[in-house]
Amino acid sequence: MLGYILRRLLQVIPVFFGATLLIYFLVFAMPGDPLLALFGERTPNPAVLEQLRQQYHLDQPFLVQYWYYITGVLQGDLGTTYSGRSVADVLGATLPVTGRLAVMAIGIEFTLAIIIGTISALRKGKLFDNVSLIIALIAIAIPIFVVAFLAQYFLAIQWGWFKPTVGADNGWGGLWLPAIVLGFSLYAVSMRLMRSSVIDTLNQDWVRTAYSKGLPRRRVIPVHVLRNSLIPVITNSATNFGVLLVGATVTEGIFNVPGVGNTLFEAIRRGEGPTVVSFVTVFVILYVLVNLLIDLLYGLLDPRIRYV
Repeated sequence: MLGYILRRLLQVIPVFFGATLLIYFLVFAMPGDPLLALFGERTPNPAVLEQLRQQYHLDQPFLVQYWYYITGVLQGDLGTTYSGRSVADVLGATLPVTGRLAVMAIGIEFTLAIIIGTISALRKGKLFDNVSLIIALIAIAIPIFVVAFLAQYFLAIQWGWFKPTVGADNGWGGLWLPAIVLGFSLYAVSMRLMRSSVIDTLNQDWVRTAYSKGLPRRRVIPVHVLRNSLIPVITNSATNFGVLLVGATVTEGIFNVPGVGNTLFEAIRRGEGPTVVSFVTVFVILYVLVNLLIDLLYGLLDPRIRYV
């Protein structure tokens, strides 16, 4: 187990350097001068512009810029935005908001997927199963911005159950509406995975053996069926969690969530290399660690899995 964990952690090193180099190159290759965006329609003083280029090493070749950036990151400095604010401060202000949103959305998705997927599998071919599959197909087919606008109009404006936008009220209570939208848009795939996994598990020999021993259904389903059916859903949810951490940009924009998605979009639009790469660097590490925890959880769900 310890050797497996160490190998997975060592995999972070090439992923870290590969991701940062690639993202930094993509930002570097973007057309335009990112510093000119700071001045808007005003014409900047050439001397001031040159000073800013030297300050942010924009007058240096790509590899030199990357070297300055990566040495700073290894020393704990994520860099500075072109507006003069520390990237660490920006990340510290936005990541908790998106983190709360991601946890709530995954919780909604996971709960709906397990409950509806399991009942659909146990009632395969019946009314509940058919209706659930139709709703899942609709959820997959409808773009998330349509779901967001419908939820905002009906749940917030018409019925008054939630606030239409988040803004400064970005605590757990203020994020329910965007979390419901994200959870609903993600649950359909997980629900279908759960349904298929439960149907497959019900046909396994150990389930038939459990019934032949006289174990009641209330014992067989949660212990022998659900436990062995969760792995595909957990894997999909872990992937979704990583995607949400990077930023549900559309949803955050519609609901005015001051999270990572909006900040990252603006940084890309302005060509702020340090901000974009620092955000991606942190997310790469978080994503690898989350997937490591998920891999370790597999062993608890399925005793047949061994780590070597």
